[in-house]
Amino acid sequence: MKRRHLLGLSTFVLAVGPGAALRAQDAANKPFTSEQLDQLLAPIALYPDALLSQVLMAASYPLEVVEAARWSQANPTLKGDAAVAAVKDKDWDVSVKSLVAFPQVLDMMNKNLDWTRKLGDAMIGQQKEVADAVQRLRARAVAAGNLKSTPQQKVTTQTSGSASAVVIEPTNPEVIYVPYYNPSWAYGPWPYPAYPPPYYPPPPNYGAMLMAGMMFGLGVAAGAAMFGGWHWGWSGGGWGNSYTTVNVNKATHIGANNFYANRYADGRWAHDPTHRDGVPYRTSAERQRYNQARPGADQRQQFRGQLENREQTANRGNIAQRPTENRGSEYRGSGGRSSAFDGVDRGNQVNRDYDRGRSSWGDRSFDRGNFERSGGFHGAGGGFRR
Repeated sequence: MKRRHLLGLSTFVLAVGPGAALRAQDAANKPFTSEQLDQLLAPIALYPDALLSQVLMAASYPLEVVEAARWSQANPTLKGDAAVAAVKDKDWDVSVKSLVAFPQVLDMMNKNLDWTRKLGDAMIGQQKEVADAVQRLRARAVAAGNLKSTPQQKVTTQTSGSASAVVIEPTNPEVIYVPYYNPSWAYGPWPYPAYPPPYYPPPPNYGAMLMAGMMFGLGVAAGAAMFGGWHWGWSGGGWGNSYTTVNVNKATHIGANNFYANRYADGRWAHDPTHRDGVPYRTSAERQRYNQARPGADQRQQFRGQLENREQTANRGNIAQRPTENRGSEYRGSGGRSSAFDGVDRGNQVNRDYDRGRSSWGDRSFDRGNFERSGGFHGAGGGFRR
């Protein structure tokens, strides 16, 4: 656990810089806006429902995502349910374990840690608004003619009164396809010029970057790894009762002795702070809620000394790649990967990199306070579970 705590703080320092991290935490407390959420979710909103939910759950545990990505890099022949079975005894959250079935997804999250962390922040503090944003984006993609059923996935629209929800499911529940698309094409004309959606191209072995169209990689036999989903619930004219769900039986099988079913009342997902591993929460309200102390100057200095000692005694290799600057909303991977410990003595440079990245994303600070779990209808006409 001490090892993970150190790695967690080093990864966070590398991604955003120590000074920038504290500034981000203590910035004006306000929630993500609809425009900001649409921007954050655009690269993944067209994923199948189960995979989308598990990516969002895992994003709230960014250090474990980094560790899982390292594991996938070290075990390139393992994919799908076979990879998930191989990490059954790891002490990662079940959502993170499930993503080793999709190493390309883990790689994307690992290479873009600031984006991943913000996805997790939104899930922790604004889950209902995240669901709203997913449905807004999917509705735009349908209206643009760019989201429809294919041999790989089934797209349906389910309604309740005047409200509707777009549901995406694999055609074969045992075989999962990860879609790749350019958000600037998928959703039609983007309505928020100040918040352009980022584009993370498919891995190099998938071919050229996409300007238009949707690409699917090879199908992954990962039906057993799909435990997440959505309750698309309606309230009035919108999706006010929507939330992510957990198939407890499947999750128990994946998580082995590290999954505690009693956390998930009525099959609803809830963030588990025991898997946060020292990565700072975004707001003071969340730090208080999850009993996380704000690191002081002495703790940060001690942390730097511990990292220097570990760097001298061990060759860690690649923990995480620094986030690449958002250039024209397109992700370009860097030619090499740096050690997670490299950023500790480069605080000023990392801060400048973070500030440049933050200016392209707009102001992201918020304080949601206590996470409000909205109810939902589970009977006829009141929404549905996936």
